[in-house]
Amino acid sequence: MDGSSAPVTAPVLILLGPPGAGKGTQARMLEDKFGLVQLSTGDLLRAAVKQGTEAGQKARAVMDSGGLVSDDIVISILRDRLGDPDTARGVILDGFPRTTPQAEALERLLAERDQKIDAAISLEVDESEMVTRISGRFSCADCGEGYHDTFKAPQVEGVCDVCAGTKMTRRADDTPETVSSRLAAYHAQTAPLVRYYDARGALHRIPAMGTISDVATRLDAIVKGTRG
Repeated sequence: MDGSSAPVTAPVLILLGPPGAGKGTQARMLEDKFGLVQLSTGDLLRAAVKQGTEAGQKARAVMDSGGLVSDDIVISILRDRLGDPDTARGVILDGFPRTTPQAEALERLLAERDQKIDAAISLEVDESEMVTRISGRFSCADCGEGYHDTFKAPQVEGVCDVCAGTKMTRRADDTPETVSSRLAAYHAQTAPLVRYYDARGALHRIPAMGTISDVATRLDAIVKGTRG
């Protein structure tokens, strides 16, 4: 599919939030409930490179040389992905856009497809509590399902709820110093993007320090609102 046929009406959501805000967990829940497809920049790049698409070959050349993949290449890869049948019920963008120029490029791409950003959802956090949240994170090494010592432990200790894997991993950079630096970088980078979508009436702010189910309930209401 090339995205040039009948107008597309599937919702397009952007999930914003700093490290540890729960974006991955919430995106997977939205996929299960509404049939949405989570599209993360890293996954898109890896898939395009593996498939050997034209844009993927360009991305590989840049990455092999140690450079950063340009916005044009990312947009091209996203254009290809949005043409796949499984995105027909809607998508959640995670990790893109990160800057205002990327947001503008995304807007132009969606306009080509008679689509728009239906909701840019900012998961708001209390930075003073984020160190505890992030330092307790771990994930299944087999399927990537995320867990937390306090907020989301596996039903059976040491066994993944999703794939029954028993190997769990923790990120080496989930230290207080690193977390503080990442939070500062996120807010510096994302503040203009929040203003961008707020000015377009597409921004939704959700307190993300509550329980997973509380956050999910608020997200569900937003998704349902995009479907009329």
